[in-house]
Amino acid sequence: MSIVSLFCEIDDFFLMYEAHISKHGFLPSEAVSDPRGRPRQLHPSEVMTILIAFHQSKYRTFQHFYQKHVCVYYLAAFPRLVSYSRFVQLKKEVLRLLTVYLSTHTGTCSGISFVDSTRLRVCDNKRISSHKVFAQKVSERGKTSRGGFYGFKLHLILNDTGDILDVAVTPGNRDDRRPLWGLNPETPLHGSLYGDRGYISKDLREKLHKQGIDLIYKVRKNMDPLDVSAADEVLLKKRVLVESVIKELKTQTVLEHSRHRSFENFYVTVFSALIAYQFSENKPALNCDELQQSKD
Repeated sequence: MSIVSLFCEIDDFFLMYEAHISKHGFLPSEAVSDPRGRPRQLHPSEVMTILIAFHQSKYRTFQHFYQKHVCVYYLAAFPRLVSYSRFVQLKKEVLRLLTVYLSTHTGTCSGISFVDSTRLRVCDNKRISSHKVFAQKVSERGKTSRGGFYGFKLHLILNDTGDILDVAVTPGNRDDRRPLWGLNPETPLHGSLYGDRGYISKDLREKLHKQGIDLIYKVRKNMDPLDVSAADEVLLKKRVLVESVIKELKTQTVLEHSRHRSFENFYVTVFSALIAYQFSENKPALNCDELQQSKD
């Protein structure tokens, strides 16, 4: 997607968001002015566009992308660019806009969904004791099949075409099932939800069943098998789709890094990376022929 097309998409959303908050009694000008009431030099739509464009580029650090690419090649598109240090301050102010955008631009549930989580390390294990940015117990030590880490967990629910349906970020020591326990009863999620052994829970399965969601997971060897159809058994093996999406996120975007300087900017990085992924045209997806055969 070109930078112009990306900006038009984001700016259309901002105009709708501005009209919505104005309708509910908030002043739209608050989003485009600084604390002193002066017009901002860089519009929130422009800030969001640059943040998302970074994850669509091949740059691995935002500072390098901003100074060596945006300030060189995007001057015509953004004639009122600010300094890098000022832009870092502006990033925090679009966090809510990024979260709202992602929540309103998720995929459509087809009745086949996959759930999984991945670690988001905020520092190397050797520097955990000296790490200060997330020291106030907003991040925790966690453990995955790849070993221990310090940071957060990203929980994803995807449909069969690789689109994000729901997302949650928790401290690294949270159980993978915790976000599903707090799933909104009015969520559009329905049909079958496939997970790994980390989601084993009879009580959780019964709770979700009342919401129209059939949680299906791999059972341990000492457990009785679930009473599922042949199609569910086939689709359970296709859970590798969500692992492919996670790999895509961590290799094609800068979802995870250890250079965060604030809690807000950590969230800005995560949500802008997820939005950039949603714009991707070649997402991992299930094979349509295999999907039809499993249904038959």
